[in-house]
Amino acid sequence: MRVIVFDIGGTLMEYVNMPNVWIEFYDSAFRHVREKLGLPLTEEQLAASIEVLRQYNPRVKYREQDYAPEQIFADAAKGWDFDYSLPEVIDAFFEDMKLTPLIYPETLPVLQKLRDSGWKIAALTDVATGMPDSLHKSYFPELMPYFDLYVSSQSCGYRKPNPAGVKLIAEHFGAQPLFFVGDEPKDIKTGQNVGCRTVLIDRKGKDPDYGQDFTITTLNSLIEIVK
Repeated sequence: MRVIVFDIGGTLMEYVNMPNVWIEFYDSAFRHVREKLGLPLTEEQLAASIEVLRQYNPRVKYREQDYAPEQIFADAAKGWDFDYSLPEVIDAFFEDMKLTPLIYPETLPVLQKLRDSGWKIAALTDVATGMPDSLHKSYFPELMPYFDLYVSSQSCGYRKPNPAGVKLIAEHFGAQPLFFVGDEPKDIKTGQNVGCRTVLIDRKGKDPDYGQDFTITTLNSLIEIVK
């Protein structure tokens, strides 16, 4: 069985006008929570909540273990001395970000060609800090039918480059994935950690060297590589 693993964000799709570090949105998002839900959230409480969320962000404080959104936001709201609905807080927080997904134009045709050629396709994605996995998947419903298996940092409990997600994929298919395709150093490291051949998609043409086996600028070039 031939199995190929894809990262999602930056590899198969992106969020339009989103920065790499989502921390920039935390202040606005918590203010939206306060306004929409009518919560008596003080500036001090707001600042404390932002700082808790920052500490969960792996770009601020490196971590491979992932945590459920409920745990993260309950921790962020620990200093709130009033009643609130945790699910409503989480929904309002991410609602403020107004994420606009863009599926890259070659993504679906390439995934279809791989399936037609007999490849099993898996996704391994790190979910944004505190975002429910169900919300994450809702931004790319067009992709989901192409995945024979979808694994996220929440469903396996660990973020890349921890090999837990790829090991879960290998167990599911009874076969070691042959290729790992992604756009970040952690994607390449994940593939290397489990012995996959690694493909870096370099859409901005910066030509970085992360030790990858192959570098492509469009997914169309992947078809020749996997042959």
